[in-house]
Amino acid sequence: MTETCRAAIWYSTHMTIIKSHLGGIKALRECEDITIEDCTIQSPEFGWFSHKITVKNTELESEYPFLQSSDILFDNFVLNGKYSFQYVENVEIKNSRLDTKDAFWHSKNVTVSDSIVKGEYLGWYSENLKLIRCKIIGTQPLCYAKGLVLEDCEMIDCDLSFEYSNVNASIKGSITSVKNPNGGHIIADSIGEIILDENQHAGSSCVIEVRNK
Repeated sequence: MTETCRAAIWYSTHMTIIKSHLGGIKALRECEDITIEDCTIQSPEFGWFSHKITVKNTELESEYPFLQSSDILFDNFVLNGKYSFQYVENVEIKNSRLDTKDAFWHSKNVTVSDSIVKGEYLGWYSENLKLIRCKIIGTQPLCYAKGLVLEDCEMIDCDLSFEYSNVNASIKGSITSVKNPNGGHIIADSIGEIILDENQHAGSSCVIEVRNK
């Protein structure tokens, strides 16, 4: 599929795509039971409103991928994008590199493990987002989230983290700053700044802890 192809692979089911290059603005929409392996993809609006997708050993360049899609598995996936995974549900991502702003907004039940997640405003308004052994890079991550979990993650250049979130986070290394979390427990080796100001929600009860070395 070339760059001038606008809307390839719509309404398809039970499809496997292997060792292919996919182009076009709106590739793969409203599809179900799709497997993609060893592909390169350039599609600004890729994978919208689709379900039961497996993506392995694949690189994607996209401005707005996987809008309102669900039941997706990514393994060894490389993404260069913007506004990724908004409103997705039931997603697992492992061994991957995601370079994208505004990822996982309004997502539900997403687990990311052993991956690099780079980009500003990660995971706002998400529910049950879980990050395991991930390296998280970028400003103002993980705000307004519910059921947020981070296990053995690193946070690099992450200022104003966790604002108004309910979070349980175990961080290796330092967090630049934490601002007004709503509840839960945050522990790190060091925290540059803890901001609890007049805008903190009433009844906020998050425990913020620095490890004893």
